[in-house]
Amino acid sequence: MTTLDLWAGALRDGGFVFVQAPAMAEVLQAAGLSGWAGFARSWDDLGLDTYMADGGRYRKRRHAAFAVSAAEIVRKPDQPHYQSRDYNALNGGIARWFDPLTAAADSAAFQAILRTCHTLFDGLTPAPAWHVEAHQFRIEARSGQSGQPTPEGMHQDGVDWVLVLMIGRVNIASGTTSVHGLDRALLGSFTLEAPMDAALVDDHRVFHGVTPVEPLDPAQPAHRDVLVVTFRRETQHRA
Repeated sequence: MTTLDLWAGALRDGGFVFVQAPAMAEVLQAAGLSGWAGFARSWDDLGLDTYMADGGRYRKRRHAAFAVSAAEIVRKPDQPHYQSRDYNALNGGIARWFDPLTAAADSAAFQAILRTCHTLFDGLTPAPAWHVEAHQFRIEARSGQSGQPTPEGMHQDGVDWVLVLMIGRVNIASGTTSVHGLDRALLGSFTLEAPMDAALVDDHRVFHGVTPVEPLDPAQPAHRDVLVVTFRRETQHRA
């Protein structure tokens, strides 16, 4: 049984799986991972998220959409990210345009991530093609001002499958991920700490959220960088 088989079993059984960095690195390397350091440095060049309904200035991001199938990965024209208020009561209901992914989208690291996600998710729920959105997030924390990785609170994303991949933490405390069933009962909690720690989520079956992050040393810069990748079957529309 392969590592991907184990993850697929956990997703079938519980709706989520926490993957620690060594296992993720092994799987991604088998899919062609290289140049991780350069990929991670691209988080130093993200634009400010100006759509925060809570008035926060703590989130930076880039975004891109792709059509992914077994045959190919094709980047779609730049487009807005949209979620209905059913899925995002804080920032939903509008088309949000973010700065697009730059060279990171063409990197071997990113391509390996998409191939791995497709192999896993398509094996669970086969589809001719997938609409995939990728979000680079940096959440900053300052003295007296925490950063909110999930300002919308405990939520679903309105897709089929979600990957949350840790890129790096600098001078950050907390940021605990919790996963809840549809009845809001706690199913599990963990902290993405090391680069390549990851959460894999069945968005139909669970809610997920992350606690605010605080600087360990208030006098120094502090941030939490993650990549979020969502997969939605092209034949299905969930606003």
